[in-house]
Amino acid sequence: MVVKSKRGRRRYVAFTLSETFTKETLAGKLSAYSGGTEFKVIQCASGWCIVRSAPNDVRKVIDMMSHADPTSKSVSTSGTLITLRRKYPPLESTRIRHAR
Repeated sequence: MVVKSKRGRRRYVAFTLSETFTKETLAGKLSAYSGGTEFKVIQCASGWCIVRSAPNDVRKVIDMMSHADPTSKSVSTSGTLITLRRKYPPLESTRIRHAR
């Protein structure tokens, strides 16, 4: 595991959005609006999504999501995925689990 001092801190922002979005379509729209800023769509299903960014770019992610989907709403920001998934059951139930 890489320590935070090397890779930097991350923030995860949970959104509600239109159910028509998939992870790929949302990632495409965000990259078109990003202007070189690094964002990653972690999860997107059933009208919910999680986007990862640097702590300083949280406001930018929220602004870009409003361009990508005007109906989107930021519901919470956290330093861990587990916190968001515990707080919002739809995020836990639509999570893709990887085999180990």
